[in-house]
Amino acid sequence: MTTHIQSRPAVLYGAQVSNLNVRFGSAHVLKDVTLAVPAGTVVGLVGESGSGKSTLGKTLVGINKASSGEVLIGGEDVTRLHGKRRRQMRREVQYIPQDPYSSLSPRRTTGQTLAEALDPHGANPVQHREAIAAALERVKLDPSAAEKYPHQFSGGQRQRIAIARALMLEPKLVIADEITSALDVSVQADIIRLLQGMRGTVDSAMLFISHNLAVVQQVCDEVVVMFQGRIVEQGPIESVYRDPQHDYTRKLLASVPGSPGFSLD
Repeated sequence: MTTHIQSRPAVLYGAQVSNLNVRFGSAHVLKDVTLAVPAGTVVGLVGESGSGKSTLGKTLVGINKASSGEVLIGGEDVTRLHGKRRRQMRREVQYIPQDPYSSLSPRRTTGQTLAEALDPHGANPVQHREAIAAALERVKLDPSAAEKYPHQFSGGQRQRIAIARALMLEPKLVIADEITSALDVSVQADIIRLLQGMRGTVDSAMLFISHNLAVVQQVCDEVVVMFQGRIVEQGPIESVYRDPQHDYTRKLLASVPGSPGFSLD
């Protein structure tokens, strides 16, 4: 069945995946996955639990090992890197986990956490005061937050700090893995507004993994739909949501609260 899959020159992409396969023992989890995440854009990755979304995200960031295929970050195939260059590439792909309560060290101030992103060995918040203040302001937090510990923040504020940390090094790719799902609805809205405001102002490519199609609609430029380890549809948000070509995509859209009155406006 024809899907909304579009081709673009590879040089435009912060990340490009070609024919990626991941196997865990006899389980073939990702099957010939091909997608691109353009620099400066947010691409949503959707699908039900077990579809392979988080496996793909963790493979791109290097947590999982690819069985075959290419993962190009800034035009460089990270599956073929070794030693020092592989360690360097890990700083160019940043991962924002789902749980804002376990992603920050309780024994470190925000300033120490952000300084560590810049300098893992020194982690001196005084030395990096200006960069830390700019990172906090980018996510709408006061620079004074650098002096505080994680327990002094709400879940939404912690997630803002995790976003700031991921963007500190201007990475080529950011993996945001269900970063709103552990937050209540009002706090989700705050994070959504933050990401909307940052869209088009950040050079990093972002893969936004979510099971919530309504959130993806508000945050992302394009959407990729996964089903049983395969990509079944991808394209601009408006095109895919208004005229889904694959039965699974139609099923997902029909499950959105308010369907069939789900609004794209």
